[in-house]
Amino acid sequence: MGRAFEFRKARKMKRWAAMSKAFTRIGKDIVMAVKEGGPDPDANARLRAVIQNAKSVNMPKDNIERAIKRASDKSQGDYKEVLYEGYAPHGIAILVETATDNNTRTVANIRSYFNKCNGSLGTSGSVEFMFDHTCNFCIDPEGQDPEELELDLIDFGAEEVFMDEDGIHIYAPFEAFGGIQKELESRGIEIRSSGFDRIPQVNKELSAEQAEDVEKLLEMIEEDDDVQNVYHNMQE
Repeated sequence: MGRAFEFRKARKMKRWAAMSKAFTRIGKDIVMAVKEGGPDPDANARLRAVIQNAKSVNMPKDNIERAIKRASDKSQGDYKEVLYEGYAPHGIAILVETATDNNTRTVANIRSYFNKCNGSLGTSGSVEFMFDHTCNFCIDPEGQDPEELELDLIDFGAEEVFMDEDGIHIYAPFEAFGGIQKELESRGIEIRSSGFDRIPQVNKELSAEQAEDVEKLLEMIEEDDDVQNVYHNMQE
């Protein structure tokens, strides 16, 4: 198996990947998708993807519809996606994806977490180059052969296809998302969830004591309401 498989296995085991914040994150994703492309999922590919993700975490249909309705209201504020980069103790690189309606508040909070844990918030580009920005899909495996599917989707940018208990997973570069989504939909294949990840090119191994220092910072960042995702290059 490749890096995407190992990355997914590690992510599934992380407590910050739990569903506790899933509804909040998806609610913001709905707002951004509707503001960008309108409230009709048939005409808004990004919104279709968010709705699939909402269903995958058992978000009630009524909640989804209410979120779309609220997002369509002109008085509803928008969220801006902002990426923060920095270093945790022991040279561990960290990327923080946020969706915020107040960047002044968010950057102050993120900086304070790094400072409290002897880390440092970096400038744009200081860490991002260490990670591959990828897109991913989880599809219904019924009637699908992962090896054949991988061959079919190579032309659309797919780099890694594998199966686990959740379904068949497809990983590709970030820019391949639209083409693969369109191809899967044209084939009538059920997309259970989709999204984007930042996979570290090289992981750094730490001692148990050093890892605890990094985990302390990760926990603080992950608990912030403006944070959507956190990525790092510490070996799990």
